[in-house]
Amino acid sequence: MGKGDFYHQAKFILQKVKGVLEQAGFELEDVVRTRMFVTDIRHWEEVGKAHGEFFAAIKPATTMIEVSSLIDPDYLVEIEVTAIKS
Repeated sequence: MGKGDFYHQAKFILQKVKGVLEQAGFELEDVVRTRMFVTDIRHWEEVGKAHGEFFAAIKPATTMIEVSSLIDPDYLVEIEVTAIKS
């Protein structure tokens, strides 16, 4: 999904994350931390834009890390989230 496009890959991942959280009885508001792994940090604004569309009002602790590659050469972004149910 979104081959060659950091923004679209990040948005696709975050939509999946939202769905998985909801299936588990969580909401995006329960997310307290995100970690974004990108293969080219120069695209931080594109990834950050997608992240902001989901988390701008929530403001979880966030880290973006550049990695040399991901498991598939077409993957540009990987995102981890930590959610806590209060």
